[in-house]
Amino acid sequence: MERLHVVVGIIINHNKECCIAKRAKHVHLGGLWEFPGGKVESNETAQAALTRELYEELGIMVEQAKSFTQIPHDYEDRKVLLDFWLVTAFKGEPKGKEGQPVKWVSLQELKNYEFPEANKPIISKLLAYFV
Repeated sequence: MERLHVVVGIIINHNKECCIAKRAKHVHLGGLWEFPGGKVESNETAQAALTRELYEELGIMVEQAKSFTQIPHDYEDRKVLLDFWLVTAFKGEPKGKEGQPVKWVSLQELKNYEFPEANKPIISKLLAYFV
């Protein structure tokens, strides 16, 4: 099984809040909260994919992003390489362009939301990074 390269945007605003979105019920890991993103196409760099995905999903234009960490994760039905990026400058206000709920939460509040298993170590790393 080929490993899917997935870019993930950890979008941080000037209040040090993080933007999260709820996955649609009908998709893989539906109903869980996530950091927005999507798969890297074969002709894209990770940063180009991040910019495209966040525009498609949230309607924002990434102005500043830096690589944060990568985590390979194996689910029962797929293998992914989660490529997390910190997005600290963007234009626009994130909105769920695909009908998904989107909200800003403080970094400390992230642990109160149900995320996919592979995202859990990221929340701990984020708290350590910003404290």
